[in-house]
Amino acid sequence: MRAISLASAAVVTAGALALTTPAAHATVAGDNDNNITSFGFSVTPSTVAAGGQVHLKVDGCDATAHATSGVFDKVRIPRGRTATATVDWDAKPGAMYTVTFECKGETGTTDLTIATGGGQHTGGQHTGGQQHNVHRGVHAGIGGAFGDLDFHDLALGAALITGALGSAYYWARRRPDEDGA
Repeated sequence: MRAISLASAAVVTAGALALTTPAAHATVAGDNDNNITSFGFSVTPSTVAAGGQVHLKVDGCDATAHATSGVFDKVRIPRGRTATATVDWDAKPGAMYTVTFECKGETGTTDLTIATGGGQHTGGQHTGGQQHNVHRGVHAGIGGAFGDLDFHDLALGAALITGALGSAYYWARRRPDEDGA
């Protein structure tokens, strides 16, 4: 009889713990309803060294489009054509910049990443060199499932766990003569 009580208490405790775990919230990269446009756009390549060039393309725009970013000047993209932009030399390596495309008042955005490493820049000339991506470790910290917790969630979880453990203790310590046996 005692084994059944312990098994019941274990099941109740496991259920309480399962109910107190926070739900996972996943976000798909690029799943942004604010970035849906009637025209298509792209930046090629999506990762470029400072001082490098990117090709800007707009599809389905019936007028001249424009592209702007914090790392290059405003670029005019004629209808049905592509344009080229030169990334500023002072763009921060490893940083991600937003490129905004505009067609007839409608805008869409995409990201442009500045590569780490690269050649030397001397007197306005780029001496080339091989591009080396430097691994600088993991950027870890508080976040994820714990980032959205508040006091109410923590108190509710603690109350459920305390109740489950108290119930398990009560049923495990109950005397056989109390249950009518």
